[in-house]
Amino acid sequence: MLLIGQAPGPREGKLGRPFAWTAGKTLFRWLEGATGWDEATVRKRVYFAAVARCFPGKAKDGSDRRPDPSEIERCQTYLVREVEILEPDVVLAVGTLAIEQVLGRKAKLDEVVGRTVRMRYHGREVLVIALPHPSGASSWHKTRPGKARLGRALRHVREALATR
Repeated sequence: MLLIGQAPGPREGKLGRPFAWTAGKTLFRWLEGATGWDEATVRKRVYFAAVARCFPGKAKDGSDRRPDPSEIERCQTYLVREVEILEPDVVLAVGTLAIEQVLGRKAKLDEVVGRTVRMRYHGREVLVIALPHPSGASSWHKTRPGKARLGRALRHVREALATR
């Protein structure tokens, strides 16, 4: 299983692991509910990658800046090579940017979270499961219809693991 996020946050580089701060706590709580695996087990069994490989900096409003197209393009070779090496069957795309990059198109969370997509990703047939970003800055996964869609997406994660 390959999990793809947007980019490291400001603390991940220093801590040496992805999703190492607040959003990570939420993500690992979701995955533990879906798989029964604690954070250490998830980190052992799921390969973590990102669309951009370094922290893109802060936006004017103080939030983490979304990587721009040139940053995304420069980092694309990492994902291509990781898919080639890992040969994942399942891709978890976490957050709008990662979802759009995996699907190859703009996507609204309401349209993709809670559904699965079977597709070719960098030459590999994969099952894509979209998850919203677990950031505390987003309330989408805490309200309707996001909460229900997230629950369906996590059931898809559980089912995907049960068949492998």
